[in-house]
Amino acid sequence: MTIAAAFIMPHPPVIIPEIGKGQEKEIQSTIDAFREAAREIAEMKPDTIVVISPHSTAYEHYFHISPGKAATGNFGRFGAREVEIHAEYDEEFGKYLSKEAYKQGINAGTLGERERLLDHGTMIPLYFIQKEFRDFKVLRIGLSGASPEDHQRLGALIVRAADELGRRIVLVASGDLSHKLKPEGPYGFAEEGPRFDQRILEIIGENKLEDLIGLDPSLCQNAAECGLGSFWIMSGALKGRKTETKVLSYEGPFGVGYCVASLLVQRSAQDLDPYLKLARLSLESFIGEGHRLTLADVMVRFPDLPGPLTHQKAGVFVSLKKNGALRGCIGTIYPVTESTAEEILRNAISAATEDPRFPPVGKEELKELDYSVDVLLAPEPIQSPAELDVKRYGVIVTSGRKRGLLLPNLDNVNTVDEQIHIARAKAGISPGEEVFLQRFEVIRHH
Repeated sequence: MTIAAAFIMPHPPVIIPEIGKGQEKEIQSTIDAFREAAREIAEMKPDTIVVISPHSTAYEHYFHISPGKAATGNFGRFGAREVEIHAEYDEEFGKYLSKEAYKQGINAGTLGERERLLDHGTMIPLYFIQKEFRDFKVLRIGLSGASPEDHQRLGALIVRAADELGRRIVLVASGDLSHKLKPEGPYGFAEEGPRFDQRILEIIGENKLEDLIGLDPSLCQNAAECGLGSFWIMSGALKGRKTETKVLSYEGPFGVGYCVASLLVQRSAQDLDPYLKLARLSLESFIGEGHRLTLADVMVRFPDLPGPLTHQKAGVFVSLKKNGALRGCIGTIYPVTESTAEEILRNAISAATEDPRFPPVGKEELKELDYSVDVLLAPEPIQSPAELDVKRYGVIVTSGRKRGLLLPNLDNVNTVDEQIHIARAKAGISPGEEVFLQRFEVIRHH
């Protein structure tokens, strides 16, 4: 599992009818956008909603992850104590994220909670979401005075932890934009206010989240924003993923900018296909953490893996590409492990670290890799090249103890002669040597 989407959501208390007492109608577009976002989240059915709130416990050099099993809050400080929000926490997720943050040198954890009650930056998004969907847990995280890059690192770690725990998550980046849009507003006017809001809308509309990091600090400070830290964490969580971004609404009639936006993650084959997912997880665990995954590790996270992966054996080739170019390819003609899943786990690491044509894959390259997994069907002997087809069959050439293999349907391999020539060259078999030919088919996952 992984991140399904992120949403930018403001938190104006006046949007709650018991607080606004009719004034909420002046931000009807925001209300409508909240409802649309809540319906989208309900359709996604996330296990956990990660809420990043500027009004949760915050420290200068520490990201606070709310501990415990649950928390409740109300809008008493805004005159509506009767409106109460309850959240069941994903306690396991919080503890795991704290542990992984420590390993990665990120200052984040569950210590030092100053206020148990839910804050309005958390409650207002949940107020709308819970009207559409309630079967989820919450992970609440506060902001920090740390660098934008550290916020991004935490965002990336949240998604990786979700992946490792088998959680399907939605991230809510709670935050208003500028508080200085109008002279008659509660915070007055600064020319940077509208400029800041316009820039955020451009970044979201153009799907250039990386530009959030480079915003002029003086622009942000003079605009009196409160959501940028949440957006930084969100950008880290979405980094390297194809997203469809849409501003659902923007308005600021009270002098504060309210933006609701959806950032939907486009699911790739690597997220959906369990064969590709195994290859990716194996490599990210081994190179990213120095841990070689076992089938038992995988089954804890994904107990519903298809039977052919866990109960059948097959030879497997794992191919890695970076920017469309081959980055490594290693495999086994016949299985050397007890299951196809284990064969994938093993050969993914080999493709990244043992292909003599390339240097080992570095940690910084992991997000740039595309995976292909070929499951080999049993090879069969053939009498002549006439029985080959470069699109349908791979070829194995053998001379004594030398053996070369070439997969079927490869780019730039257009004829049987080319296919055999490359396979011979890979094995170090000279043109004059007699060879024994075999052909095989594959089930390709890419």
